[in-house]
Amino acid sequence: MNPTFLKRQVNFLLLITVMSLVLYGIHSYLLTYFGTDLKLFFPVWQIYVFHFSVTTLLYTVVNYKFSTGKTDIFVLFMGSTFVKMFLSILFLLPIILSDFEKKQPDIFNFFIPYFIYLAFEVYSITKFLQKPS
Repeated sequence: MNPTFLKRQVNFLLLITVMSLVLYGIHSYLLTYFGTDLKLFFPVWQIYVFHFSVTTLLYTVVNYKFSTGKTDIFVLFMGSTFVKMFLSILFLLPIILSDFEKKQPDIFNFFIPYFIYLAFEVYSITKFLQKPS
């Protein structure tokens, strides 16, 4: 296995874990103190596990392909981003199809972290693409 792949992967896993824990803590704190009357369809931890898993999987695939010598990974990244969007729709499908009264807080609880994870993912991938191997 390529040592630069492992180094990038471990570094990414540490960063995304810390980011996830901090975001989850802030999110939970805000909901505890400002959203006490909200009834949510999805627990916040499920949203973060989903984002963590999908973002880590996408990064790992792109990192692996890049470490095998393929430097043209734009199509792979865009395709896997499309898959990520599809998986997000599947994740949200139960609430979309339900008779749950207030869906907007759940949608916000999902998409605010979604865009934060997406920005982190894009930043992490462009960071290792800019460095000469």
